[in-house]
Amino acid sequence: MSGTVLLLLPMILPFIFGLIIGFQKEEKQRNTLVFIAMAVEAGLVWYLCMGDHSFLLWQITDRLSLAYHTDGLAKFFACLISTIWLIVAVFSMEYMKHEHKPERFFMFYTFSLGALMSLCFSENMMTLYLSYEFMTILTAPMVIHTGTPEAVRAGLKYLGYSFFGAGLGLMGFFFLNTYCETTTFAAGGTLNMALVAGNENLMLIVFFLMALGFGCKAGMFPLHAWLPTAHPVAPSPASAVLSGIITKGGVIAIIRVTYYLFGVDFLRGTWAQTALLVLSIITIFMGSMLAYKEKLLKRRLAYSTVSNVSYVVFGLMLMCPAGFMGALLQVVFHAVAKNILFLCAGAIIYKTHKTFVYELKGIGKEMPIVMWTFALAALSLIGIPPTSGFVSKWYLAQGGLLPEAGVLGIVGVAVLMVSALLTAGYLMSIVVNAFFPGKDFNYASLQKKEPNCLMTVPLVLLSIAVVGFGILPLPLMDIISSISGMIF
Repeated sequence: MSGTVLLLLPMILPFIFGLIIGFQKEEKQRNTLVFIAMAVEAGLVWYLCMGDHSFLLWQITDRLSLAYHTDGLAKFFACLISTIWLIVAVFSMEYMKHEHKPERFFMFYTFSLGALMSLCFSENMMTLYLSYEFMTILTAPMVIHTGTPEAVRAGLKYLGYSFFGAGLGLMGFFFLNTYCETTTFAAGGTLNMALVAGNENLMLIVFFLMALGFGCKAGMFPLHAWLPTAHPVAPSPASAVLSGIITKGGVIAIIRVTYYLFGVDFLRGTWAQTALLVLSIITIFMGSMLAYKEKLLKRRLAYSTVSNVSYVVFGLMLMCPAGFMGALLQVVFHAVAKNILFLCAGAIIYKTHKTFVYELKGIGKEMPIVMWTFALAALSLIGIPPTSGFVSKWYLAQGGLLPEAGVLGIVGVAVLMVSALLTAGYLMSIVVNAFFPGKDFNYASLQKKEPNCLMTVPLVLLSIAVVGFGILPLPLMDIISSISGMIF
């Protein structure tokens, strides 16, 4: 393991590039800079993830420091985020032509990537907490970007919920600093059981509140309300990364707290585990039901995210290898599929200005590439083989049906099945109406409105991933197994 300053570059370069981009008014030069910034960042991240690196940035006290490390979990999330960030950036180059101040959007889009890389590579709780807060602050301008009263209210709601959730995490950090041997992340946990003795219930309360707080970013009930408010008002590329990636910031924090600080040996079989399983199951069902009823396309997709990210929380809270495998597979597959869906929504809005589901009859005849990619992503979220979503749901079901999962595991699997049916109802109905609008539809009004390659190529690449991961999931599963093997 080598200590190297190179590990700081994924956090520093986005801010340097972002500042340059923020002052670039000319479209072609700005787009070139954005692509270079995202490509360099992705290449650097993948290079660093080929080895083991650590770097101590600032030693504040003997127990508090800002430090970074490339362990297996950090590599997993960093490679996923940097790759999708690049793909969405290409789509955004065309989409942002119809938004005002695109240079400001791309500046904060680039800044946000730096904060996410800091979150991924965090070696201890202090670095994670500060990175988490910076992620919230730097992504909020993308929510508020349009400047409408609705966008401002949504941005403030996003900040309020996120700061409250992070505050619960900070409160827990105070306790962990006292009851842990160290707040540096270590597989299996770092609790000092001699100090915890007699205070077990206190620490379970701390864990529950921390998971609940970080679960806010993941859209978990009852701190989920910011998500369906923020997505409809944000530009579609921002909605895509908010749904597919930013929500995973909460997942990273939950994993670190659960598996790298408290440890599953302390948590398994406790009321805190049961309570979080219950909340995740409620969120899955509630999100699916609300999505089924919703008529505004982007809000329907937002409620879908509320449901689907809680699949991840459910798998994590099972605290078993199969559940962990299903959860991390779901992280990747949901990120890919939901980015497709929101980018498709963006392409539809960009070319037709249609925002409601009932307006999309026949849209598949006008935008076939867009709607075929939408259909593949929808099939993945439902869990239909050979799309990738089937694989993650298979392992989540395996984890839920283990004897140690008990009745809640069985209930969770049943809710997953119900959620899949509801997902089919609220997504495939769009696809069917898009391609088969009915004999009474005015076909003469149809016109080809397919967007250019800056929009379609990212959609096609992500769609290839949706099917590719479903057909060949083993390389990804091997990576997750190596992470899981360190924990269990």
